[in-house]
Amino acid sequence: MMILNNMKKTVLCSALLAAFCLGASAQAAPANALPAFTQEAEELARLPGGGWLALDKHGLRLFNAAGQEQDRIAVRAKQLDTRLDGNQVLAVFLEADTQRPLPVSVDVQAGKLVKLAPFPVPTFSVEASCLYRDAQQLAHLFLIGKDGQAEQWVMQGEQRSLVRKLALPPHAKHCRADDGARRLLVSESNMGVWAYDAESEGMGKREVVALRKPYGQLDGGAGALAVLPGGVAVLDGKADKLHLFAHETGKWTAQPAQAVALNVRKGDSQLALDKESLLLRGKNGWQARPLKWAGKAETQPAVAIIAPQAQTEPMARQGDAADDPAIWLSSNRADSRILGTNKKQGLLVYDLHGKQTQLLEVGRLNNVDVRQNIQLGGRKVDLAVATQRDDNSMMLFTINASGEVAEAGRFPTGLKSIYGMCLYQPAAGGVQAFINDKDGTFQQYSIGLEDNKFSASLLRSFKVATQPEGCVADDANARLFLGEETRGIWTTSADAAKPDALSMILPVGANLAADVEGMAIYRKPGGAPNTGYLIVSSQGDSSYVVLDAQAPYKVRGRFKVGFNLPAGIDGTSETDGLDVTSANLGGAYAQGMLVIQDGYKRLPDGPQNFKYVAWGDVAKALKLE
Repeated sequence: MMILNNMKKTVLCSALLAAFCLGASAQAAPANALPAFTQEAEELARLPGGGWLALDKHGLRLFNAAGQEQDRIAVRAKQLDTRLDGNQVLAVFLEADTQRPLPVSVDVQAGKLVKLAPFPVPTFSVEASCLYRDAQQLAHLFLIGKDGQAEQWVMQGEQRSLVRKLALPPHAKHCRADDGARRLLVSESNMGVWAYDAESEGMGKREVVALRKPYGQLDGGAGALAVLPGGVAVLDGKADKLHLFAHETGKWTAQPAQAVALNVRKGDSQLALDKESLLLRGKNGWQARPLKWAGKAETQPAVAIIAPQAQTEPMARQGDAADDPAIWLSSNRADSRILGTNKKQGLLVYDLHGKQTQLLEVGRLNNVDVRQNIQLGGRKVDLAVATQRDDNSMMLFTINASGEVAEAGRFPTGLKSIYGMCLYQPAAGGVQAFINDKDGTFQQYSIGLEDNKFSASLLRSFKVATQPEGCVADDANARLFLGEETRGIWTTSADAAKPDALSMILPVGANLAADVEGMAIYRKPGGAPNTGYLIVSSQGDSSYVVLDAQAPYKVRGRFKVGFNLPAGIDGTSETDGLDVTSANLGGAYAQGMLVIQDGYKRLPDGPQNFKYVAWGDVAKALKLE
């Protein structure tokens, strides 16, 4: 069977589908004639140029537009799906005996089928499988078991990697993916059709497309699927009716059902798309019916995708644990450290390869920030400050020349639900901390040091209307940037002696999706105080916004972090905290490093961690100066 892919024209059927439709006249008209060889096929896929792939008792067979067989792979197989792969076609099917997925490259011009490296034999009985092409143009394969076990795999060259495990409906016999909408459609034979996020990053969601009677319109449940532009075609469980569903403004809308009476056993029906027709397989073989469909292909905004260079070792706690990173620079840049909070354990320290070097089990830390070479108490110190959610305190840590972190103080704040924080290093010297509460309250403290004992003095308080978290201080310009999670990014004076009104610089909207989370400033090496970029985690769509860190705060672009398959690193999603430096850390990080918290560890599933991204890759993707 064939799928419509709405991205990069990875569809194996023409956009002419939009001009045809299943109408009342088509019901009475005789089925369009198909080539004789197709009648033996259990599954069909139309190829560019008019040829065919047919899966029948002889195996996988390749035919040209004239109906001449050009090549075949002798195999007992099922579950055929295809995608365009450059100038060729990628096909994947399941060996019937082992249920091992076998990918094949189809050279349409040469008329050749070339076996590619197989996937591992599944650990469960596979009932349905389908391909998906992601925004990074990587080919994924979904495998679904009778009992609801499911897996998502990704392939690149000879590499086959497990991305994640899923729990999907039992008794699913058909699935198809809409690449443009990034949607996985699953047909649960005795219940109906469900839509899931095909993207592996994030928690995902599911929607009801159609249900069996009496809950919906499907008689006997759901059968075969075929993706349409902005919708899906579904045979009911009895294969008596064809249902078309459009996805518009976030809702699924049904068109009038069409009688087809395929007279097949439940679960044996098949659908495929041809240029101007919908192909249906029944008791008497395949038939083509004209299709009229006014739906438009769904796409999502194009966003630059950047591969991470490294990742930290995973948290020692499952679930929502990792939160916020901070970068400490060593005089020997290669010995620099990444500090990261674990909301269930404490503070972790990593080297530039992602190896954990330290763990301070000091309780539920949320946000952390670092400042270096601070003149305090007659000496210079490097400090990290974090918010502690067990007792609503502000915790101080010293960092020595070797990058070793030690607890140095704990100060009560009087807040009820302490949350985010950031440090500010005024030009006049010293260091200050901004602490916030979930109720919108901000407190600004001055940190002191006398007789080797740290202190904290409250300088001022102010409040935003709703919950904040992320913030960052621009030391060079004495500005504070803060995120109100559901509303956007504000700026105000970081100087407690010269307060000014909060000013919105980027509201939630086209470039920024709630929740607004982590923030950091990239200061151009050797640049003037007004040359920097503000990087913000747009948690709601797992992207990152880069804008000028000075008025008029021009948005420079957005990006996402995707797979680095050769290194075995997944992308990032639902990021809480991040940090950036422009320091030359060597190698890929010659222009600096961006460290990002990853809300969902994939490739395979695991506890949360932090990803390292080369700033040079960000600058190149967004064409930054």
